[in-house]
Amino acid sequence: MNQTRTTFRKIPKQFTPYVFAFFMAGIMAFLMSMVIVAANSGLQAGYVARVIHAYTLAMPVAFCCVLIVRPIVMHLVNQLVETH
Repeated sequence: MNQTRTTFRKIPKQFTPYVFAFFMAGIMAFLMSMVIVAANSGLQAGYVARVIHAYTLAMPVAFCCVLIVRPIVMHLVNQLVETH
């Protein structure tokens, strides 16, 4: 059995904050969109379409917010957590 392994090129390390922000924002915006749409209009017909519509607004906003807030959060964590 000879299986070929698909490899892909990784993103350079200097882009870590942006990759982190992208995934954090994407996941959080989607989860929050699901919860807020359900709270506002219930789990009725068209729920998924409303979630996707909300997500298209929430994702870019969340991405920008994570980029802005991440350094502040890292500073706060460094102040509160022991390093050794």
